Amino acid sequence: MTFGQAMLATVLGSLILEMVSLGMGLVGMNEGLSTSLLARWCGFRRVGSCLIGIVIALSLIGWFGVQNSVLADGLVHASQGILNFPVAAILAGLIITLLVLYGFSALSWTAKMSVPLFFLVVLYILYGVVSGADVLNCLNEQPGGPAMSLSEGATMVAGGYIVGALISPDICRYCKNKNHVLFMVTSSIIVGEIIINCLSVIVAHALGTADVVTIMTHSASGIGLVSVILSAIKVNDVNLYSASLGMATALDALIHRKWHYRWLALLLGLTGTTLSVMGIIAHFIDFLILLGVLFPPISGIMLVDYYVLRTHRALLDATRARHALPDASATPVIGWSAVAAWLGGSAVGLTCQLGIPSLNALLAGCLLYWLMAQVKQRISDRCRSDG
Repeated sequence: MTFGQAMLATVLGSLILEMVSLGMGLVGMNEGLSTSLLARWCGFRRVGSCLIGIVIALSLIGWFGVQNSVLADGLVHASQGILNFPVAAILAGLIITLLVLYGFSALSWTAKMSVPLFFLVVLYILYGVVSGADVLNCLNEQPGGPAMSLSEGATMVAGGYIVGALISPDICRYCKNKNHVLFMVTSSIIVGEIIINCLSVIVAHALGTADVVTIMTHSASGIGLVSVILSAIKVNDVNLYSASLGMATALDALIHRKWHYRWLALLLGLTGTTLSVMGIIAHFIDFLILLGVLFPPISGIMLVDYYVLRTHRALLDATRARHALPDASATPVIGWSAVAAWLGGSAVGLTCQLGIPSLNALLAGCLLYWLMAQVKQRISDRCRSDG
């Protein structure tokens, strides 16, 4: 895409993320509950909320494979060709998995170092690019890679953070009022999506590559390579840790059997490592587009149930006043309408050729769930009148 097209796609994708994050964040602030708990009383019920947890965990393992590929590329470059990519990917994946299993608390130093270091390196690279005489020509010329449509670009932007937008109640539940939620969500989207994407597009266009390892090492030499490796480690330890805990909680609720966290972490770590060896990084855009249509309907269904249908609002209001959760017996086993609307909305996002797939999936999920609720209500009213 040209610079202008890329920024337009960034703004459109960011608006979708803003709608999802803000809507979900306000629900989390009102109820003081995490996404997994909210899903129980916002359409999906007990089993449906577990399915959401499993899908989120699997998406994190996909991200583990992507980040492990970046880390492996960095190790290949650092070894100056001694390691090939498959060996580096296996080595990196096993090391991260073992660290999460036995030394997760010791990995906190990577976050303290990698985040500021990465930003400093990016600013250094940007300064070198902007100070060049040809930067304006680079932004105006046509890109050399394969063409991407505006709808694909917007969905890719949305897919990059849609899981974070869906689970925004996990953090927003600690906000004191709506203004806090609005400020936190909006500032995160502006800085984390619009500004960072703008800087990334400028650098990628100027250097003629989208490969992060090439960009960082070409422009910042060894310190750039170190920042890539530390950032990949920092992101992947969180991916594996969160995926393992989420999967353990979901499986415990589904089959009423506790799974040992370390066995799950080992299994999921090996799965993510396998994905990186198989070349998931080559399908990164497809992966982002899949996430961009799979998760928006979930948030749409929950928002329709909470704000429009208000299925369990009275129950939530009563239990919130007592600072307690609703009794498990008051929660149906599974919300089939929500699950069907989720699958239907995702299918619309994948197949509809008009508009932005993420937005199509979001709106389709909302509409399908509302329509099924209306049909169910009319059938129930007719049965009562006939009885």
